[in-house]
Amino acid sequence: MAMLFTPFTLRGLTFPNRVAMPPMAQYMATGDGLPTYWHLVHYGARAVGRTGLLIVEVTSVDPGGRLTPRDLGLWQDEQVTSTAQMVQFLHTQGSVVAVQLGHAGRKAWGEEKGFGSTPLVSSTPEPFDEGWAVPREMDETEISHVVEAFRQATRRAMEAGYDLVEIHAAHGYLLHQFLSPLVNKRRDAYGGALTGRMRLLLEVARAVRAATPQDKPLFVRLSCTDWAEAGLTPSEIVEVARALKEEGVDLVHCSSGGAVPWAVPQPFPNYQVAFAEQVRREAGIPTCAVGLITEPSQAEEILQKGQADLVAVGRELLRNPYWPLQAARALDTEIEWPAQYLRAKPQ
Repeated sequence: MAMLFTPFTLRGLTFPNRVAMPPMAQYMATGDGLPTYWHLVHYGARAVGRTGLLIVEVTSVDPGGRLTPRDLGLWQDEQVTSTAQMVQFLHTQGSVVAVQLGHAGRKAWGEEKGFGSTPLVSSTPEPFDEGWAVPREMDETEISHVVEAFRQATRRAMEAGYDLVEIHAAHGYLLHQFLSPLVNKRRDAYGGALTGRMRLLLEVARAVRAATPQDKPLFVRLSCTDWAEAGLTPSEIVEVARALKEEGVDLVHCSSGGAVPWAVPQPFPNYQVAFAEQVRREAGIPTCAVGLITEPSQAEEILQKGQADLVAVGRELLRNPYWPLQAARALDTEIEWPAQYLRAKPQ
């Protein structure tokens, strides 16, 4: 059997295979952050297609931390019931279901970007780009409120039936804004050296872990490089991963970039896989690889080489919800098909 279709266990949770769908924003939630029929069909199709792990798109822990007004949210108890209905269906198809919790910080929606008038907050009072709103530098009271917002959102995620939470600390959003020396210019305990810059992330991880049952794993998504001189480096991310492991984090989802608009990589197949391999090897923590992984043989090779424990297939799963079924056939592996589609299974 291909390694891509072998189970993988973290804490008390077993993933049916190593195929993951990374969080990809759909901008289809209601104005108050509730999922719609779109989400049920979108995620449901990938669950039917036998994706082992579905990571639901970034879900805001605070209404002022949304990327756009059409983002999902778990900032209030009223959002739990409709979220639970979606999660319940995905479970019936055998998928493990995660939610990525995040706060956009200075990249959240604001009046200057045409979405509303919510004041932005960040590690330091510098806008993301020309034409963006200038954020307010967060004080320690506001920082503690964000930590509590992540804790409460995790509690709601557990009530909704999610199997695990992924903390979004990548792509230039709030936790990454504190991590990156390109953004964080603070001179207090939350700035300066890496130990200060990762303090907020560790506090969030501690709060989220405390709100998560011990038999459920916890993921963190990190940008492993800022793709810019004087920015975050993979070796620093190894240190962050080691500290996160001490806080009870079970897997690092290794992405990159997003801190500043002028540092944009030129992607190529597997362009981020080396980060997952380095973090896995040097921090001694499981990883998920992502980044232009499209071919079954490509995903299988990553696992066979020990570069990662899970493989996230993004755009290819947008193009083809049944990629895992076809990948199994390409890798000469037999997996269970949905009973409703058996008449179409290749013989």
